[in-house]
Amino acid sequence: MTLTITRSGRRPAHTPPPARWRSRKVQGWLYAAPTAVIVGVLFLAPLVLVVWMSLNRWPLLGPATFNAPANYLKIADNPLFIDAVLFTLKYTAITTVLLSAVALGLALLVQDRRPGIGFFRTAFFLPGAVGFAAAGLLFYGMLNNDFGPIDPMLQALGITDEPVKWIGTPNMALFSTITLVIWRFAGFNMLILLTGLQAIPAEVYEAAKSDGANRWQIFTRITMPLLRPTMALMLILSVTGSLLAFDQFFVFTNGGPDNSTVSMVMVVYRDAFFRFDLGGAAALSVVLLAALIGLNALMMRRLR
Repeated sequence: MTLTITRSGRRPAHTPPPARWRSRKVQGWLYAAPTAVIVGVLFLAPLVLVVWMSLNRWPLLGPATFNAPANYLKIADNPLFIDAVLFTLKYTAITTVLLSAVALGLALLVQDRRPGIGFFRTAFFLPGAVGFAAAGLLFYGMLNNDFGPIDPMLQALGITDEPVKWIGTPNMALFSTITLVIWRFAGFNMLILLTGLQAIPAEVYEAAKSDGANRWQIFTRITMPLLRPTMALMLILSVTGSLLAFDQFFVFTNGGPDNSTVSMVMVVYRDAFFRFDLGGAAALSVVLLAALIGLNALMMRRLR
């Protein structure tokens, strides 16, 4: 390679040889290709198909016919849609608050290194390794009034006089489902928050203690502000998962009693596989996706 001098006497900026630059560019594309293919096949292609389905009358069996925007206009006429929206928002708000509080408490409890702390971290995280459908069946078996062990234990301890209708009333079904979700995800969210807590420099805490700050002041003035990015990630995951809730209601309550625990995704499922209206279900999915994108963008803006 030769080095030339321009008329102004300055050396031109060093640039790699064209062949070498092209080789690196090709290597970069090759490294990114597997991920791009996976994203395209598993996300972009189904997304395009769902949008196209939402613009057509698409029965489960039979040819599709273009009918835009009829599928979107009839969403409000769905008898379960409004109730499902209100229930999903209620479930999301309660679950997010309680799950965040429990996860933060667990993370603070196992934050410091001391003997045996690894056992508690593992024990708190273990429920996260259980599949959601399996967890739903587990809770259904424990809380069942006919053969579940919880009611006999409560009656033996004198806490209750008769079996509790854990999924027999709307409020108890919601309470039982939220308990299942907290048991299943508290350890996972704890791990996320624990990562953020351990990223806070110890020197910051030492400086605050030397200035006479008490534990509450350290928590509110140091821990929570520095934990905000991690909290934002956890909240986005929690809100998104709650708005897309399906497994726990499908397996645990089956939408009952009296359709009181029907989530928005369950409405999509029933439209598609009970009413055989794939176009209407796709339109509901697109509306739900747009709402999720808007809500997550708003949360990111507020938490930033």
